[in-house]
Amino acid sequence: MSGSSATRRDLGVVLYEVDGPVARIILNRPDKANAQSSALVWQVDACLDAAEDDPEVKVVILKANGNGFCAGHDVGGPDAYPEFAASQESIGSNWIGSRKLFLWPTLRFFEFPKPMIAQVHGYVVGGGTYWALLPDITIASDDAYFQMPLVQGLGFPGGETMVEPWVFMNRKRAAEYLYTAQTLTAAEALEMGLVNRVVPRDRLDAEVEAMAARIARAPLSTLMGTKSLLVRAWEGMGMREHLQLSADVMSIMEKTSDAVAARQRLVESGKRPRQMADDE
Repeated sequence: MSGSSATRRDLGVVLYEVDGPVARIILNRPDKANAQSSALVWQVDACLDAAEDDPEVKVVILKANGNGFCAGHDVGGPDAYPEFAASQESIGSNWIGSRKLFLWPTLRFFEFPKPMIAQVHGYVVGGGTYWALLPDITIASDDAYFQMPLVQGLGFPGGETMVEPWVFMNRKRAAEYLYTAQTLTAAEALEMGLVNRVVPRDRLDAEVEAMAARIARAPLSTLMGTKSLLVRAWEGMGMREHLQLSADVMSIMEKTSDAVAARQRLVESGKRPRQMADDE
């Protein structure tokens, strides 16, 4: 917490801080690698509600406690998604549940009306890459790495919302990254334009706070107008339509026999999707 006037709320697995014009949403499930359980997803969404409605907040930082930013969807079983424990397989087998948990909250990162900065370190994997790459600005520590293991690890065509063609803006690179579950270092992510800058781990907080303070110098109405124009530009090029369409395709493709068999092999192996993707 930066200032003496800052306030903090502990929602359970997320911390929410407001310090003048800057709000911080802090993923606080380090014992589970900040994996996206329903509680984590909806608590982040509640923080975004609070930041959106607060007229004093001009910029939002999303960061995490622990050894890494976010390991993606929680694959630990139905306890991670108690509201959908009756689903036949994972939460992804429930059309409505997957949209409530992963499509609509992810789209909100794209559509949120105020500037957002993702502060990432360590592992940024699976669904965690969406939370890292969809905010307006991403600042990474030099130990960060990015991977989308689902094609190789779970037999899914990416996550519920395929952001990669838009954040990479290079067909060749996006294809290799998705097909092979390629792991990108922070330096490689910077070279590809996925992140704005890479800094030493011990400088990460300072760099992000300086960026947020600089953004917050502008009037809120000006920042929101600029954000609206940026979002409308990407919408005009089809980004919003594609993000929704990818969720529809995902709901069908995850039921194909070969994808179901791939997930069964994962369950039997006891491995995580990233481990399966890394196997030679």
